[in-house]
Amino acid sequence: MALVNIDNRITFALSVTDRHASADWYVEKLGFTLLFHIDEAGWSELQTKTDGVTLGLGEQGEPKPGNAIPVFGVPDIDVARAALEGAGVRFDGPTEVIEGMASLATFYDPDNNALMIAQDHTSQG
Repeated sequence: MALVNIDNRITFALSVTDRHASADWYVEKLGFTLLFHIDEAGWSELQTKTDGVTLGLGEQGEPKPGNAIPVFGVPDIDVARAALEGAGVRFDGPTEVIEGMASLATFYDPDNNALMIAQDHTSQG
């Protein structure tokens, strides 16, 4: 049995130098749909052509190519994190909360690949 209840959504997060220009590129070249820009968080998100799969663009001064991080949706980040930490999974710092958007936590697989879990706060009421 799985330790964490992963839902049917995944976000691939990429680091970019200019989120707005990159979002325009994905819209124009690949037909993705812009969902939102959150300038204070340095984040933009686009809906891909695949149900449940979004592309997140995080603005970085010097992004490194090949840095895509899968972000798995979970219904309760505290429960998921506790289960993974209880099984010895290493996390990178505390859970980050972006009010009105999401709670995020970065963790690592055995080969030190970064992964994230996220609880969506946009659809909660």
